[in-house]
Amino acid sequence: MQVYMKNFPSRNNVRFIPMLLMACQHVMVMYAGAVAIPLVLGAALGLSKSDIAFLINADLFACGIVTIIQALGVGPIGIRMPVMMGVTFTAIGPMIAIGSDPTVGLSGIFGATIAAGLFGLAVAPLVGKLLRFFPPVVTGTEIVAVGLSLMSVAAAWSGGGFGNPDFGRPLYLGIAAAVLVCILLIVRYAKGFLNNISVLLGLVFGFAVAAMAGLVSLEGIQEAPVFGLIKPFHFGIPTFHIWPIAAMCIVMLVTFIESTGMFIALGEIVEKPMDERTLVRGFRADAAGTMIGGIFNTFPYTSYAQNIGLVSITGVRSRWVCACAGMILIVLGLFPKVAYFVASIPPFVLGGAGIVMFGMVTASGMKVLARVDFKKVGNLYIVAISLAVGLLPVVSPHFFSKLPSALGPILESPILLTAIVATILNLFFNGVGAIPSCQSSESTPAQSQTP
Repeated sequence: MQVYMKNFPSRNNVRFIPMLLMACQHVMVMYAGAVAIPLVLGAALGLSKSDIAFLINADLFACGIVTIIQALGVGPIGIRMPVMMGVTFTAIGPMIAIGSDPTVGLSGIFGATIAAGLFGLAVAPLVGKLLRFFPPVVTGTEIVAVGLSLMSVAAAWSGGGFGNPDFGRPLYLGIAAAVLVCILLIVRYAKGFLNNISVLLGLVFGFAVAAMAGLVSLEGIQEAPVFGLIKPFHFGIPTFHIWPIAAMCIVMLVTFIESTGMFIALGEIVEKPMDERTLVRGFRADAAGTMIGGIFNTFPYTSYAQNIGLVSITGVRSRWVCACAGMILIVLGLFPKVAYFVASIPPFVLGGAGIVMFGMVTASGMKVLARVDFKKVGNLYIVAISLAVGLLPVVSPHFFSKLPSALGPILESPILLTAIVATILNLFFNGVGAIPSCQSSESTPAQSQTP
């Protein structure tokens, strides 16, 4: 099932339809997360329906641009791997706080976002030096934490979505299970290209079942314009204030550390070990994307773990597929009616696919941990304690609620919390000098085949 797509996304011989379908698969997987932040922020700040709709379209448009930059690269910017970019959930708390301040508002959010992007470009090389502190015992634990933490998202989707009054309805769970079974049957019995688009086919099947059950709402499509141009600074010229900029710069650093785990996980999946130079290019794309987001009236960007799970399932490692998905996102941003239709996919349809994808991320982490020498008792403690502490905000969302809110970006992120604890414990048990260099800038046969 490991497909490098040497033939069909190449520059000289593009098999357009297969690549388009795989790109659509990536878009459908990340779409719910991409539009969630504008919806939540718009509701929290009391924006009008037209303003929220514009934020969604601007977000999709910027998602597409940043994904293309990250996947294909522009000079020293972009990791050049199959990555899909979307708004980071780490920023939602600080952005609501900034936007709720009557002296700052939306213009302050966008100004702080632009400033944080510039800050990220400046410090990316320094953060890249941290790679030596991520041996397999740390990276494997981090990847497992990514997969396990996302299971709460898969559960929320399967039950009907966040805030659904009928959450957990048996029909929702049944459709999610049907999507899961459909994907497994395709993986087991289909060959070649059909096997590679198993998630897309599962989502189409689930959408059809949901539509027949009367659970698909196309509300808003009629009112949505056919075409909508995304203009920079739609809400006015950005303003720059010290405390919002400081808050968003912290978000930028948190995003870098979270991205480290994502990029290392992706490197393991595509068999391209992460080196410092590649990691810094990825950080720069995060930062450049954040700056672009502020210009186009959106927010900080990061890589999406659910799409990394999709790469693991399909085995399709081509960055050109993600670049094509980026083009689709740009089109969705420019044609609101199309975006509304994609948004009509019910969360419980995504839930069945989410269980598969996030489970595969977890399994990838276990594969990395299989290389760790567990005869050293310290390594057992590193994995055990890091996962236990890192998953506390998942199993008990209010566990850290009495601690200072300033610590929220760290304590509320299971990915970041696991990384910090695992790194500290690794230093304690193994020491700085004992940290092995598990990354290599040398090309492997697998690397050379990745287009």
